[in-house]
Amino acid sequence: MSDSRSWRYRVVDVFTEEALQGNALAVFPDAVGINEAAMQKIARELNLSETVFVLPPTRTDCVVSLRIFTPTRELPFAGHPTVGASFVLLDLGLVEATAERFVLEEGVGPVPIRIVHGDRPLIWLRTPPIAAGRTFDRNVCARALGLDAADLLEPAPQMLSAGNPTLLIPLRDKRAVDRARLDTGGYSLIKQDSDPALCVFVFTPTAEGAYSRMFAPEYGVQEDPATGSSTGPLAAYMMKHDLVSAKHGTRFFSEQGTLMGRRSILYVEIHGDHGAEGIDVGGYVSPFAEGTITL
Repeated sequence: MSDSRSWRYRVVDVFTEEALQGNALAVFPDAVGINEAAMQKIARELNLSETVFVLPPTRTDCVVSLRIFTPTRELPFAGHPTVGASFVLLDLGLVEATAERFVLEEGVGPVPIRIVHGDRPLIWLRTPPIAAGRTFDRNVCARALGLDAADLLEPAPQMLSAGNPTLLIPLRDKRAVDRARLDTGGYSLIKQDSDPALCVFVFTPTAEGAYSRMFAPEYGVQEDPATGSSTGPLAAYMMKHDLVSAKHGTRFFSEQGTLMGRRSILYVEIHGDHGAEGIDVGGYVSPFAEGTITL
């Protein structure tokens, strides 16, 4: 007699209104019975930027708990799993379909969600508190990316974190963003032994907000089509250096993943001047596939 069990999962494309664009995500809406080691192996097997497992909450103010895995490690917070899991919860009726607000439990703590209903829901997350880290040498960053120092804007690259440390590097134009490359040697130029695993986020300001790319080799993600956890820090960095309006109510978007053929649109809304009352990151989700695993 077999002791195997089966679990269903959904694949959705996040930060896009079009299937096969955005950032693909696997969501296990009922992951009870899958242990931590198996979660990591499943994430490695599916080999998406992230896979999210939905579990009962441990906090009374949260509707569910999320555990989020890249192919190589667990994350305390990530944007596209938060938005994508919220869509699946709504779609399956695990959260009231007309709900406008609820809270998800993640490793970083409670993450508030806001829903704007329409033809399809626009799902917003509140970025967790952002911590500022050290600045980096512009010339070293340029060499690490295979660029010239002249390709970088004047503000010093800096590490910020809303749960996942992100090195933000401002570049002069879209062509420089598209030329950027980060191999193992380049990554080792940037990272000091004392640094945590870094997401390396390059961007240039645009009329709409920003044009971006993100590399995360230590997370098993050579390039990420959409990085919600880095977009709140992006907004904070751009406001600090007057690269975007810092006024309450400001909205803009970051376009990411375009060079990969996975164009993603991540909306940003600023609450309070310079985001003093919070930074929301939002987007649409397109359902793509369903499946079952048996272990």
